[in-house]
This record gives sequence, structure tokens and C-alpha cells, in this order.
Amino acid sequence: MIASAKIIGAGLTTMGLAGAGVGVGIVFASLIQGTSRNPAVKGDLFSYAILGFALTEALGLFSLMMAFLLLYAV
Repeated sequence: MIASAKIIGAGLTTMGLAGAGVGVGIVFASLIQGTSRNPAVKGDLFSYAILGFALTEALGLFSLMMAFLLLYAV
């Protein structure tokens, strides 16, 4: 019973990875749109995009870490 609850919880936790994938796609799609609208601010937009990418990936990695903790913690 406990093992099945761990597996179900880990599966639900990995939904955060799908959200991180969508978030990264939105960040870089916005970078491409902003650069095509105003190429003069490409450097500023790129630094903001890298910051958004890092924060989005951090949330995805936190959800992956929680899934591993649920599965392999004692």
C-alpha cells in the first residue's frame, strides 16, 4: 500500500516537469517575438530570457528532486 502511494505521488510530482517544459518554450518564444519586433534590444531581452529560463528550470528540477525523494527516501 505504501509503495503504491509512493509511486502515485512521484508520478503526480513529475507533472511539474511538463510545466517547466511549457515554461521554457514560452520564454524563448517571447524572446524570438521581442527580437523580431525590436532588434535593437536583443542583448537586454536575451539576459532576461536566460534569467527566466533558469528560474523555470529550477522549478522543474525541484519537482524532479521531490519525485526522487518520494521514491527512494527511507
